[in-house]
Formats: sequence, C-alpha cells, structure tokens
Amino acid sequence: MKNKFIIVIPARYNSKRLPGKPLIKILGIPMIIRTYNQCLKVADKNHIFVASDDNRILKLCDDYGIKNVLTSKKCLTGTDRVAEVAKKIHAKVYINVQGDEPICDVGDIKKLIKYALKYPHQIINGYTEIKDKKLFLSGNIPKVVFRNDGRLLYQSRAGIPTTKKLQFKKAWRQVCIYSLPNKVLKIFRNKGKKTTLEKLEDCELVRFLELGLEVKMIKMSDNSISVDTRDDLRKIVKVLKKKR
Repeated sequence: MKNKFIIVIPARYNSKRLPGKPLIKILGIPMIIRTYNQCLKVADKNHIFVASDDNRILKLCDDYGIKNVLTSKKCLTGTDRVAEVAKKIHAKVYINVQGDEPICDVGDIKKLIKYALKYPHQIINGYTEIKDKKLFLSGNIPKVVFRNDGRLLYQSRAGIPTTKKLQFKKAWRQVCIYSLPNKVLKIFRNKGKKTTLEKLEDCELVRFLELGLEVKMIKMSDNSISVDTRDDLRKIVKVLKKKR
C-alpha cells in the first residue's frame, strides 16, 4: 500500500563547509537527531527516514531506533538522495527536511504537509522574508524570487532581487523543507547530472526550473536556521538556551 507521504531527512557526512555536520553535538544531542525529533512532532516514526551514504550516520540512527536508508555516494544533492529513497519506498509525496535544520519550525512542517496532501502533484518549497542585510549578502543563504501567484522564478546564492546600485531593499530566503511528488523525483533523478545553472548557483531547485517544472513557494516562519558554519551553530545554541 502506498503511503500518502513520508518524511525523508537527507544527511551527508562530507560537507565541504562543515565536515561531519550531521553528527556534531548541539548541547549534547547530535544535529541529525535534533532534526529528526522536530519531524517526530508532526509524523509517526514509521513515516520518517534518514537517508545517508555514511555508515556512521546510519549507525547513530540505529542506536536511536530511527528508520534509515543507505543511499549512493554518487548523490549530487539532498534531493537526489530523496529520489533514491523513492525507488525503495513508495509514497505519493516525499517531504524533504534537510538534515542541517535542527530547529526547523514544527508549524512550518505541518503547513507543508497539509499543502502537499491538498496538492500532491506540485513541487512545494517554503520562503521567508530576509530582514538582515548580512543574510542577504551571505553566499550560504539561497534567495528566491517568485511571481504574484507564488510560482518560483529563480533561486540564487547571490543577493537577489537588487537595485541598479546593488542595494538591499526587500528579499526572501529559502526555508529548506520541500514537498516532492514521486513522478517529479524520477524526472530529477533521471537527469543524472547537475544542470548548467544549478551547478553554477549550487541551488538544486534551479534544476527543476531548467527542466521546465513549476515550483510553488509558500510563506513560512523565519524561525529555522540552516547550519552551514560554526557561526550558525552558535546561533542555534543561543536559541535553544533561551527556550530552556
């Protein structure tokens, strides 16, 4: 029987910016476990899977009783990893929650799942407004621009949109959780390599656009912090300590 949805948490050990990232402990708890625990607040454990090519990550998942899937080391992106899972576990839609989102907002995940079940054939991603110029200028933060109806126009790590004088006026960043239909993942996977602009920008949503597919953007909170650097880790520790 096909699942209506499953949550897949792609986790790569060999991150260029922060090696071993999923296993880094945040106030004593590994990052991947914190991300999983957030997902567990909105879905049954039998519908959540960690996808990784690294046995250290999979062993940690086994120790915590977390379902996991071994994926190829050739996966180019987290979405490619989710696409591999889709070959083994059948569902209408796959909710991709990046492994480096240890404080991803539970309300955002709920909202995405609700929208995905209503529109199971759409690629759906979240966005939130950028209020800090430093985030706008950071190459670690994917920015998005979209039409009035929410369809994605483009995604870039550069500061977009901008003025003629390259000023920061108003902008939006990606929230790294997605809803991906099974059929779309097949198209994504079958490409077999990064598309031209995807490779240049290092933004996987761009592959969908280059393949002629629509991506629906929905508004989310600005509570999530993707971990790309040690500074991001410090921000998350600060947030978690405030909640204690």
